[in-house]
Amino acid sequence: MPPTTPSPAGRLRRRWLLQAGLALSLPAGANTPGTALQFPRDAGAHTGYRTEWWYLTGWVQAAADAALYGFQLTFFRRRVDAAQRLQSPLAARQLLFADAAITDVTQQRLWHAQQMARWSGAAPGQNAADLAAASSSDTGVVLAGWSLQRDGAALQAQAQSSEFSMALQLHPTQPLLLQGEQGLSRKGPQPQQWSYYYSQPQLQVRGALQLAGRRIDAAAASRAWLDHEWSDELLQSGNVGWDWVGINLFDGSALTAFRLRDAQDQPSWHGGSLRQGQQLRNFAPGEVSFQALRYWRSPLSQARYPVAWQIRCPGGVYQVEAAIDAQEIDSRQSTGAVYWEGLCQVRDARGALVGRGYLELTGYATALRL
Repeated sequence: MPPTTPSPAGRLRRRWLLQAGLALSLPAGANTPGTALQFPRDAGAHTGYRTEWWYLTGWVQAAADAALYGFQLTFFRRRVDAAQRLQSPLAARQLLFADAAITDVTQQRLWHAQQMARWSGAAPGQNAADLAAASSSDTGVVLAGWSLQRDGAALQAQAQSSEFSMALQLHPTQPLLLQGEQGLSRKGPQPQQWSYYYSQPQLQVRGALQLAGRRIDAAAASRAWLDHEWSDELLQSGNVGWDWVGINLFDGSALTAFRLRDAQDQPSWHGGSLRQGQQLRNFAPGEVSFQALRYWRSPLSQARYPVAWQIRCPGGVYQVEAAIDAQEIDSRQSTGAVYWEGLCQVRDARGALVGRGYLELTGYATALRL
C-alpha cells in the first residue's frame, strides 16, 4: 500500500497507541497500528498477517411460512511461514478453510459442511493449480466452488454440499462498523494482542437456501452480519478460547460482545460495542460481563457449553439463548477445531424479544489453537 498522510483521527489513534505501548510489536502486514483502514482495499485479504477470517452469519425467515433458519458461512486464511514452505513456485503460501452450516429451528437440526485447500498466493484466476484464492483489493474469497464476493454494493455468498446449499445476496443498510479504536480491537494487555476488526451488521438478505430438497426463499425480515478480522496474535498465553455474540437488534442497533477465557474459565479480557443510530459506544474492559444461565452437553464431544447467557453492558441487560441447543460444529477436517456456533434469540430485561444473531463458544471441547 503506498504511504498516505494520516488523517486527524489516525494521528490521534497513533498517539493513543504509542502511549499505550502498542507500537512495540508490529506485524508485517499491510496495516500497522496507527494506519487508517481504507475500503474497499481492507475488505480484501491481508496475507502478511498470520490469521484472517470473513465470518458471515444470519437468519432467513422463510417467505412461504415464516419458518426460521440460521445460516453461517466462514472463510479462514492461515499464512504458511517460510520455514514450513516447500521451495517451489507452486508451493502453498497460504491455507484457506471454509465452514458452512444451516440451522433448521422447526426441525431442531443443524447441517454442516467444510472444505480446505492450499493457495499459492496468486490472485484469483492466475494460478490454475489453486483451488482457493482471495482478492487483495476487495471482498473476494473462493474455495472449490464456495465463495464470498462483492457485486456492486452487495455481497454474494455461495456454498453447497450434498444436503444443503445457499445462494444469498447481502445488501448493506448501514455503514461499516469499525470495532475498537477505528478498527483496531484490543484482545489482551500485551502489545501484540490486538486485531484489525470491522463488522457489517444489519445486512438485508435476499436469495434462497436449499435444504433436503426444499427451496427456502428469504423474506424481507431476513438479516445477516459480516465480521472481517485479521491479526498475528489474538490469544494471550494461557487462554483457551472465547465467547462472542453479534446481534442484529430489531430497532436497527448492532450489539457486539466478547470475552476471552483461561483454562479455569475465568475471563482475561472483555470487549465489544453497541451502535444505536449514529452513536457508537465501544466497551472498555470491565464494562461487559457474561453470566451463564444454562448449559448443554454435546453427545459428540462431551463438551459442556453455556447456551444461555445474561450479558450486561453499557447498553443494558440482554438475555441471549440458543435457538436450538445442538449447534456444535465439528471442523476437525478443516480448521481442526470443535466448537459451538449457532443462531440465538435475544431478549431485554423485561423478557421481550428484541433481536437475533449468532453466539460462538470456543475452547470448551479442547483449547483453541490459532
